[in-house]
Order: sequence, then C-alpha cells, then structure tokens
Amino acid sequence: MNAASLPNSAAPDAGRSRLEGAQPIQLIPAPCPGQSAPHEPALAGLVPFSSVDWPGQLAAVLFIGGCPWRCHYCHNPHLQERSSQYHWQAVRDWLHSRRGLLDGVVLSGGEPLSEAALPGMIAELKAMDFKVALHSAGIYPQRLAAVLPNLDWVGFDVKTDADGHDALTGRVRSHWPTGISLEMLLASPCPFECRTTWSPAWLSEARLLALAESLAERGVRHYAVQNYRSSPDVPPDAVLSLSAQSQLAQWFERFEYR
Repeated sequence: MNAASLPNSAAPDAGRSRLEGAQPIQLIPAPCPGQSAPHEPALAGLVPFSSVDWPGQLAAVLFIGGCPWRCHYCHNPHLQERSSQYHWQAVRDWLHSRRGLLDGVVLSGGEPLSEAALPGMIAELKAMDFKVALHSAGIYPQRLAAVLPNLDWVGFDVKTDADGHDALTGRVRSHWPTGISLEMLLASPCPFECRTTWSPAWLSEARLLALAESLAERGVRHYAVQNYRSSPDVPPDAVLSLSAQSQLAQWFERFEYR
C-alpha cells in the first residue's frame, strides 16, 4: 500500500494534545503468532493516531495483513501475507476508549479488502460513531462495492499506467479490477483521493503526466504524487520537475506533491 504511516511506528506530534488522558492499548498477541485464527481478522499492525493518513482528520490506522499483489516497491512487504498481531476484540475495546478523541479509523494494509470480516468491522466502527476511511488499490471491486456506502473517505492507489501495471504488481491483468473500482468511486458520493507513488525507475515523468491527465479527464478531482523512498528517512530517488508540478496542479481541484 501507499500508506503514509507504517505499522506500529511512532505516532506523529500533530494531534497529540487531543489524546491526553486516554488509556494505552493493551497489546494482546494473536492466538497463533504469525497466523490469524479462522474467524479472527488479520490485524497485523496499528498506529494509535495519525494526522497524515486521512486529510484533515486525526485517526487511528489499522493494518490488515494480506495482499495478492507483489509490488516491488511495497512499503509494507511484511503485510503481503495474512497474519495477526492483535485480537479484534482488544482493538475494539481500545478504540471505544478513544471515542471523542479520534475523528475516525483508517483501514489500510496490505490490501484491507482482502479481509472477509471487513464489512462487519466497519459496521462496528460506525456503531461507535467513528468515521471510517479505506486505503485500497481496488483489487477486489465486488468487495469495494459492498463497503463503499459505509465509508467516509477512500485513498485509492493508482500504481502506474496500464502498460506497466502487470510488471509492477507481479500479477497478470492487474489493471482490470482497478479500472472497475475507480468507476465505482467516481459514481459514488464518497469523497476520495487518487495517489501514485512515483519513481522514474518504473514510470517516466511524461508517462506520469499522461496517467494523471487521463484521471482528470475521467473526473478525478483530488490527486497526489508521492515520491518513492527506499525508507522513510532517506531522500527520494527523484524529484518531479517544477513544470510537471505546475501542470498537475492545473488539472485537479486539489493536487498534492509529497
């Protein structure tokens, strides 16, 4: 995924004052370390609060273990396999103590739509009066359709253009479901952002601009380009030209370069 946070990373400074007095989460291991129980959601990571994973919102981020793609630049490769670190009951109880302190919960991954229990989890989060956001690459259109009416925001990963998609994801015809999922988002009232993690190693600046222009023409209003970094503490391997940034800003209602 193109998540801004990493599982179990240090929480950002922004919003910390809103959580003063909140009780810390009790870390309860999964029944079988490294594997999820048959009926236990694959909760493989958690960031207690973040101000960067959902624009304008202070949220906890839950990371779902499991993804069928094998993107070579994946920020969270350890989440490609299904695994658990937390019981859902423990996380749910902890989130209940954060009511009124957090705006919402972001479901990230891995690919969160790989979790069969996700619709029920979303329903429980909404019952606790949390807004719910989803980070997804659109791998499972039918599952997206099932949860989209209950989502408050979606961060949609546009990996690359159609020509380079299979090489990047390691899977055949991987571009096909993403196109269907994007059409669903465009037809839905749910706000969303498309974002691309960019490096000229797999997508030239000219191809990135062509991809972005096609998204704008389809009706995408919010777009972000995220520089690829081999790790969070190293500089990006390339920087978009000022002319490219200017062009992108003209095509979208909101454009961010990160």
